[in-house]
Amino acid sequence: MPYVRIEITDGATYEQKLQIYKETTEMLVRILNKKPEYTFVVIEEVDNKNWGHMGTSVAKIREAEAKAAAKAPKVTKAKDKPKAKAKPKTVKA
Repeated sequence: MPYVRIEITDGATYEQKLQIYKETTEMLVRILNKKPEYTFVVIEEVDNKNWGHMGTSVAKIREAEAKAAAKAPKVTKAKDKPKAKAKPKTVKA
């Protein structure tokens, strides 16, 4: 009876969690020939203030990333730029 516990920081949608349950179960069926009816997947959400990485909390990392993104110049794509009007062709008679 497989029991899989997955810990993530908060922010996953319900639809994303459903996909994790489904694909984790499918993986155990495919690789280990486990029966889906005996497979359990638990997702434990940890507040990002309680999850440390690189000597700080994930909350601080995300905060810094958000500030950097806000300061970064916005890149416009070619499709977003207004098209230049075509010059009318002059016909010499």
